[in-house]
Order: sequence, then structure tokens, then C-alpha cells
Amino acid sequence: MTNNKNKILSAKDITVKFKVRDRILTAIRNVSVDLYENETLAIVGESGSGKSVLTKTFTGMLDSNGYIDSGSIIYEGNDLTELKKDKDWVGIRGNKIATVFQDPMTSLNPILTIGTQITEVIIKHQDKSKAEAKEIAIDLMRKTGISDPEKRFDDYPFEYSGGMRQRIVIAIALACKPNILICDEPTTALDVTIQAQILDLIKELQDEFKFTTIYITHDLGVVASVADKVAVMYGGQIVEYGTVEDIFYNSKHPYTWSLLSSLPQLGEKGDKLYAIPGTPPSLYNEIKGDAFAPRNPFAMEIDFEVEPPVFYVSDVHWAKTWLLDPRAPKVEMPEVIRDLHGKIKKISQTYNAIAQEEANNGEQ
Repeated sequence: MTNNKNKILSAKDITVKFKVRDRILTAIRNVSVDLYENETLAIVGESGSGKSVLTKTFTGMLDSNGYIDSGSIIYEGNDLTELKKDKDWVGIRGNKIATVFQDPMTSLNPILTIGTQITEVIIKHQDKSKAEAKEIAIDLMRKTGISDPEKRFDDYPFEYSGGMRQRIVIAIALACKPNILICDEPTTALDVTIQAQILDLIKELQDEFKFTTIYITHDLGVVASVADKVAVMYGGQIVEYGTVEDIFYNSKHPYTWSLLSSLPQLGEKGDKLYAIPGTPPSLYNEIKGDAFAPRNPFAMEIDFEVEPPVFYVSDVHWAKTWLLDPRAPKVEMPEVIRDLHGKIKKISQTYNAIAQEEANNGEQ
């Protein structure tokens, strides 16, 4: 299966390093990934795997001690790695590639009204008058599910609930009509009911505005509900990539198997939940072989010595594991994840049912 959609961003062999006191931390190690129009890519992995750092290279938002050491990020014919100053990013950050962060309270200014925070973005990036910007802002508030937006326009963030604040952050991100929306753990701070509403809202807005979405998340339930493609990250690399069906039902990397085995929904009453043994590697040190080898129950001698290349399972599914080498012994995925289809379907149905119930209640 090939991808017939247009490629809108292409990152090739990206390496990101950070200067930490007198040491160098390599957060991203030769990562390549493509984004396609109107698709949803989920980037999953444990904390510290490099998910947020990778997407920050798309908007020039690395911390001051971080830098792209090598690689290219081609967007609209330009290499974003060549943009070195904030002023160089004005036409890209927010305007073309926008981000919705995890905690809306840190994204919103507590001393400015909601309306002011949306309109100032519209005025800056769309060259609209104050009156035009207010009209657009109110329309965005309505589209993102804020009831009586004309009345709530002059409210302050503290007067909004957590879910409503997150809707405003989404409205601000969409104010410039970006064609890539990065959602960095956008529902972590919300309860499951509000989480389902926000996910449903983003999908509806994506259908309307035709943007590409990147979800950064550790929640595989969210991934099953929203993603078209999935990139699994570990130790600063993408170790497996494929469609959401590939990753959940035909995954090949032992780390992906471990993540799936950790799904709380797979736990049986009275049994201990599965936890991945060991700890992630230190990114201060040079990693030899497969970074997951010390935690991998299927590791072979070569895993500790030589980094695995990319092995293609199909045109859109690949994994970096020596288990896919024709010479490797045949290994079956763990029993607990061999029949995920029904369980994952149930997870997605739960998210969708909650969202539909809330939508129905809102109409009453």
C-alpha cells in the first residue's frame, strides 16, 4: 500500500543535541519521518524518548541549550534547520505550524481576557482590524464548543473550566489557519469525559479545516481512537512506524510489544499489570547496538553490538529490529497482545460513546 496523499513536511536524519553543563545529551538520533496532508500521526513512547523534542524542531522551539546537529526538515521547499533566529520563524511558527500544549493554564495569560488572547493572534498573523478579529474570534470560540461566546469573550481564564481552557488554546492555535497542528499531550490534565470531547473536537476541526495533526502521547487508547499513522519512539529514535492497524495488530518491534502489553485495559482482575522491566538508556552515553536490548527478553547477541537497520514489512510499515532479519529465529509476539482487535475496538468505542453521549446532552 502506498500513500497517495501529498507530503507536506519531510524530516531526514535529524539529530538533536543539548549542552548540559559540560556534557552533551543526544536527544534525537538520526530520525526521519514524513507528514502527509490531512492525516493524523501519533508519536508514542515513554517519557524521555524524544517525542516532544522531535516536534519542537518543526517550530524552532528547542530550549536555548539545544540545537539540531545534523539533518534536514523540508517544509514548503525550505529547510527549517537553516532558520536560526526567532524572527526567521515568524511566518512558520503559529502561522503554518501551531502547537496545543498539555496544560492550558501555562498557555494562557491569566491577566488578559480570553477574547484579547485570541484576537491578538488574528491581528498579528492575518492583518485584520480589531473588529474583524473579534468576529473571527467569536466564530472560533463557537466552533470549539464555547457556549454563548459573545458573553464569554471578555471572561478571564480562571473563569473557565479546564476543558473550556483547552478549547480556547485550540481556538488560538487555529486562529492562523495552520496546516500542521501539533498536540502535545493535549488531554493529559483532563478527566476521561472531557478528554473524549477534546479528541472529538480536534477530529471535527481537522475535517473542516483540512490540517495535518501530530499527537504526542503515551496513551495508546488515544492513539487507537484518533491516529492514521503511528511512530513508536525509544531512546531518541523511531523504532517502528506504520498505520494504526499495523502497530496494534501486526507490530514487529519488541518495544512496541511491551507498550501494548502495558495497556491497562488488558489487565485481568486480581492480576498484576505488566510493566516494562529496567529503565531507558542514558542519552548522555553513546548507545551501542539496539537501545532496547538490555530490556528486551528477545535480545540476541547482535542487539548489543550493532544498531539494527530499517526492515520494511510493507510500503508503509517498518521496524528497526534484528528479529526481522531473515537469519533471526522466529519469535511470536506475547500472548496477551495476539488478539488485540476486539479489545482495541472496545477502547475506541468507549471513547466514541462518551463523546456522543456528551454531544447528545449538549443538544438537550
